[in-house]
Amino acid sequence: MRVDYTQLSPKAYQGLLACKNALAESALGLPLIELAYLRIAQLNGCAFCLKLHSHALRRRGESQEKLDALAGWDVADAKLFSPREAAAIAWTEAVTRIGESRAPDSLYQNLGEHFSEAEISDLTLAIALMNAFTRIAVAVRQ
Repeated sequence: MRVDYTQLSPKAYQGLLACKNALAESALGLPLIELAYLRIAQLNGCAFCLKLHSHALRRRGESQEKLDALAGWDVADAKLFSPREAAAIAWTEAVTRIGESRAPDSLYQNLGEHFSEAEISDLTLAIALMNAFTRIAVAVRQ
C-alpha cells in the first residue's frame, strides 16, 4: 500500500466507516447493498473490493451463478436478478459513471417503482460511499 490512509487520516476514515455502518442498517438490506458494492468494485477495477464484497455475498448465501453474471446483469437470465435488484444495479452503474450517464431521469423514475424515497436516498449514498472507498483503494494500491 502506498500510504496507510486508515492511520494517516483516522478521523476522515472513521467518518466513512460510520456512514457505511449506518447504511448497513437501512431498509435496503445488506444483500442488495453488497450487490451494489460488488458492481462498483467491478466498474472501478478494485481487486481488494472485489474480493471483499464477493466473499460477503457468498457468506450471505448468494449463488456463484449470480455473482458470475453481475458484470452482464442486463443480458443475464432474467430469473437471476429481481426487478428491484436490476433497478438498483442500473442506478449503481449510472451514479458510478455519472460523468457519462448524467443519472438519467428514466433510471431514477424506475427506482420509484421499487424503492421508497428514503431507500433511494440510502442507495445513492451507498453508491457514492463505495465509489469513494474503491477510488481510495485503487489509488493507494490497497
